Formats: sequence, C-alpha cells, structure tokens
Amino acid sequence: MSKGITHNKQKMSNDGSKKQFWKRNASKVPGSIQHVYGAQHPPFDPLLHANLMKTGNMSHTTPVKPKKATTFQEFESITSDAWDVGEDDDELLAMAAENLNIEVVMETANKVIENHSKLHEQKQQEEHFEKEEEEEEKKDRDEEEVVTPTASSSYSENRMVKSFSEAHIAASKEGVGKRATLQRQQSLPHRPLIPLVARMADQNTSGSPVMTEREAFRLDKFKQLLAGPNTDLEELRKLSWSGIPRQVRPITWKLLSGYLPANVERRESTLQRKRQEYFGFIEQYYESRNDEHHQDTYRQIHIDIPRMNPESLILQPKVTEIHIDIPRTNPLIPLFQQASVQEIFERILFIWAIRHPASGYVQGINDLVTPFFVVYVFEYIEEEVENFDVSSLPEEVLRNIEADSFWCMSKLLDGIQDNYTFAQPGIQRKVKALEELVSRIDEHIHRHLQQYEVEYLQFAFRWMNNLLMRELPLRCTIRLWDTYQAEPEGFSHFHLYVCAAFLVRWRKEILEEKDFQGLMILLQNLPTMHWGNEEISVLLAEAYRLKYAFADAPNHYKR
Repeated sequence: MSKGITHNKQKMSNDGSKKQFWKRNASKVPGSIQHVYGAQHPPFDPLLHANLMKTGNMSHTTPVKPKKATTFQEFESITSDAWDVGEDDDELLAMAAENLNIEVVMETANKVIENHSKLHEQKQQEEHFEKEEEEEEKKDRDEEEVVTPTASSSYSENRMVKSFSEAHIAASKEGVGKRATLQRQQSLPHRPLIPLVARMADQNTSGSPVMTEREAFRLDKFKQLLAGPNTDLEELRKLSWSGIPRQVRPITWKLLSGYLPANVERRESTLQRKRQEYFGFIEQYYESRNDEHHQDTYRQIHIDIPRMNPESLILQPKVTEIHIDIPRTNPLIPLFQQASVQEIFERILFIWAIRHPASGYVQGINDLVTPFFVVYVFEYIEEEVENFDVSSLPEEVLRNIEADSFWCMSKLLDGIQDNYTFAQPGIQRKVKALEELVSRIDEHIHRHLQQYEVEYLQFAFRWMNNLLMRELPLRCTIRLWDTYQAEPEGFSHFHLYVCAAFLVRWRKEILEEKDFQGLMILLQNLPTMHWGNEEISVLLAEAYRLKYAFADAPNHYKR
C-alpha cells in the first residue's frame, strides 16, 4: 500500500516537473516577453560561449547525442536553457565583457591588417606578371609578323603559334607557375562573388545586368497596371509572383498587403490617416516602456544593441530589454547599426507588442520589420541603401517610412499570429507538417535525419519563426516576399512548401554528413551567402510544384 502511494507521489512529481514550463509564466501581462527556441542570431557565438566550451571539453571527450524527444514537453526539458526566462542574457553579457581583452583584440586586428597587406602585395605581383606577359606576347606577335613566307611554309599557322608558345615557356621558366595558375583562373567561367554585406537591390549571381530587356518590359506592365484609377489586385498578384521591379516595389507591397486601397483617389487620405494613427500610438504608449508591466518587453527588444558593440558590453552590463533583438537584425549591414534606425525599430516593435497582448514580443519578430523598412527606404533614394545615412533624410520622410513599415508588418503578423502566441502552436503544426511532407517527397533525407536523431524542431523552428530570414541574405528575402505577398496565404501555407524545397535543395550535403553534430552545424549554417535572384526563382518554382502536387492530395506521395 505504502509503495503504491510512494509511486503515485513520484509520478505526480514527474508530471509536475514536466508541466513546470507551462506554469512558469501563467500570469502574463500585455506585451510580455516570450522566449523561443532557435531565435538567437548568430546561432552560436564562440566569444560568448568560450567558457562554456572549455567546461564542456573537460567533462566530455566525445560529443553526446541528446536523448530523442517524443513529446514537446520532453523536447523543452532537453533544451531548457533556450527557454529560460532568467538572467542568462545578463550572465552572457558579463562573461563576454570579461573575455574582451584589449591586447587580444589589438593582436587580432594587427593580424588582419598584416594578412590584408600580404594579399595586396600578392595582387600587385600578379598584376606585374600580367603586364610582363602582355608585353612579351606583343613582342612575339611583332616577331611573327616579320617571319618570311618560306620560313613559315613548312608549318601550319597553329603549329607556328604553338612553337612560339613553347619557346616563350622555356625562356620564362621562373615565373611559369604563377602565370599558369593565373591563366587557369582566367580561363574558368567568371562567377562574381556577392559579398556578405552585399547589395540589397535585385541581383543575379550570374552577373547579368539587373535591367534586362525583359525586366524593362515587365516594369512597363507594372506601371500601366498601377496607373489606372482602380488597380486590379488579382492581375497585380499574377504579375508580382515572378518578382517586382525595385522602382514599383514599395507601392506594390503596400497594395498587396492590404495597407493601401485599390482606388487611387483614396490612397493619399488613407496614408495620412494611418500614419497619424501610428504616431498617436507612440504618444499614448511609448512613454510607458519603462513601466513595471512593460519593462521586460522593452528590455528584450533593447539588449541586442550593446551586444553588437564590445565597448557597450562593459559600459552597460544591465540594459533594458527591447534592445535585445535589434542588433541581431542583419548585424553585418551598416544601415541597421545606425542609432536612428535602431530607435525606429524599437518603437515599431514596442507598439506592436503592447497592441497584441495575446503574443507580446517574441524574439525573431524584429527580423520581420527589416524587409519592409529597406523597401520603403528605396522609395526615397536612388543609391544603394547598405551604407546610406538615413539621418540625412527629412524627418517627415523618416516618419512615413516608420509608420508604413509598422502597418505592413502588422498586416503580415495578423496572418501568422498563432506562430507567436503561448506555446507557439502555429510553428509546432508547421514543423510537424514539414516533417510529414519531407517523409513523402524524399524518404532518404527523412530517414537519414531519423538515423542520426535529428529532430525537425531543432532546425526548422527557426525557419518558421523567422520565415527563413536567418538562412538567406536580405536581398533574397525581399525577392522571396514578392512571391509570398502575391501568393494566397504566402507567409503561412506556401512558406511550408518553400521550406520543404529548401531542405531538399541541400540533399547531397545532408546525406554526406554522418553524425548528429555535423548535420546540425550544416542545417543551422547553410551556405546561401552568395545566393541571388536565380537561386530564389528556382526554389520558388520547386515549392510551387510541391504545393500543387501535394496540397490538395495528401496521399499523393503516400508510402
């Protein structure tokens, strides 16, 4: 009898510990912070985790695979550190501040400068060899011209060129290695690299001009469609599916998102009314950001700003919370490190959070502001936006960009808000649907992930939470969103098929990885840095094919 009571007590205790996470935040206040798994950017920071790595290495000599989770509660307990609402952020900030030794920083900087100097010197040498080679080739051509017909009659033209080339190689044997390498590089098809901090405008990785004849024709069609007194939104969606030209993207996004009416005469009055309404919210609510009920939300949005600046880590070890996610927003693009831009993002995110108490602010929502902000900045400037100083724009223009970004982001989130409510049921459903879809379209990938105990939730949570923004360059996200806004339920339903196509796109690389750690590193750091419009167009075409093969026929790929 006593054994039975003890057993029941233990069972109740275990059940209580499993449900502890759900009870932890039972008393929610409007706009409270919701921590999510996989939303940190970058996923792993060696600087912040240096001490943790050392401790881990001392205690474990080999990587240990986590126990396979069969329920969401078990998965939560395995990854409890990612769900904690404690002071982990402050501890990491303090740890990072301690580890930032100025001597180490200076030594690293000197090495970077030294390497850069060596590369510059090497480039100069290559240019020098190139110049010498051109001069010698010119000299050879001159000699070839004065050769008499009788001397050349016994050789074909090709043979004569070859013999001159052989003589040239024998004469310049010393520099042949470097020149041969250079010639091989020059003979390969040229594919220009798009740097990480790259153009956010439309760009193809093949290096083809942005405004081709076809693009010019499409731009004319957009302008004709938008010029009418009442824009045909259905035709606009069809035209936008394959991408929207930069010149008309701002007005097209506003129409497709439902922010602006189709009637041209009503647009200006709608813009004025919505912009005034937004700044009315600012006057009404923004001063309350440091109140007890809202300070956690503001702190979460705020703390990522000092994380981008090592000096600020030391100066502000305890920062308020709306700053947490701002510098995680495209941290390598200078535009988003400008104080005026960060203040705009803080206001947008804070106002959205307190106006949507069912979800509050969730890490990752900050990402969803950036495409709108960049597109609406393009409306007022001609040059590239990456290094553009937005403070040079008139105050009225900045206010318009801020209000338009807020309302369009709100329209987007209205369609996927269950992704961010308590326990994030929308994301859980989508991840489960992705697993089911992949198991049917590519069983080899699905079984390979199962074999090495990789859960879809461990990598696909971020894909759903951030709409692939952490996996793709911003220019690709903007192109992707052209189609999402043209597609019915693009950000919710169609996004599932894009994620499936995206996973299958890396089939070869996934199947080559033979352990849990290798698979997780690959899936959290997929090499899309140099992607452009071409790769996104292929991805969308494959997603479209999957949608129409599977969406209305769930047994189509049934095993």
